[in-house]
Amino acid sequence: MGAEPRALAFVACRSYTRIVVIELTIESIRVSLRNYQRVVILREKDADRYLPIWIGPAEADAIAVRLQEVAVARPLTHDLLTSLIEQLGGTVRSVVVNDLTNDTFFARIQIERDGQVIEVDSRPSDAIAVAVRTKVPIYADESVLDRAGVQLNADGEAIETPEGRTGGITAEERERLSAFSDFIAELDLDDFD
Repeated sequence: MGAEPRALAFVACRSYTRIVVIELTIESIRVSLRNYQRVVILREKDADRYLPIWIGPAEADAIAVRLQEVAVARPLTHDLLTSLIEQLGGTVRSVVVNDLTNDTFFARIQIERDGQVIEVDSRPSDAIAVAVRTKVPIYADESVLDRAGVQLNADGEAIETPEGRTGGITAEERERLSAFSDFIAELDLDDFD
């Protein structure tokens, strides 16, 4: 597999199985100039691998409002959700982008209550919006990063291996994720400085 994974954490699931996850940070929220869709760019905390995830405009705004520390007059939906969890005695511990199936990402919000860890199924965009409000780590399952993570060269282009793979998937699989291909082609690595 090459280099050892960085920033590993082990997350206990309800069935007491353990998965290997890698911590991510929010690099940016972008708007694709081709289709005006929003994409959140997550970056592996200790590496130059990126995980782009398409999100809706409302979720993009909810994440951006909190990241930019903009005050709002009334609670937004994710503020309400966070407050509800806390009022019911729970504490958000982390969020995990845990699956990629049929070009759709899946996530789990991990909540601790009375010593028990409860996992709640979520869209990644909603999980990230909760994470920025509660200041908890954002992780991705290593297999998701292996399949959809992208490393960029100095020109901002996706690095392809001799086997025709970028980000752990073949060029054919990447084409099925064509929305990402279009966006990745537009990236300017200088924007990440």
